[in-house]
Amino acid sequence: MSNNQIQLIQLSTEQLQNVVIEGVKTYLNDFRKQLEPKTPTEYLTRREVAKMLSVDLSTIHNWKKKGILKAYQVGGRVIFKREDVENAIVELKN
Repeated sequence: MSNNQIQLIQLSTEQLQNVVIEGVKTYLNDFRKQLEPKTPTEYLTRREVAKMLSVDLSTIHNWKKKGILKAYQVGGRVIFKREDVENAIVELKN
């Protein structure tokens, strides 16, 4: 029996009603998530990233070369996704 099938043997009316309600709730929640507007990706320049992290442009360049920061290119311009920069910040373990 697959996950989408329900066995109705010895199922009370109230239990059947609860199963249907939960199924509808799940469906509506999934549908609502699809309708929510997605946050547009925010891109930052090298200077903006350097200012954000309080480091020099050469540090941004070195971190990009080492793969610490993931960079993208549009034409000749190097840009970074804000989310990638924020995810590169890791918590130190004591």
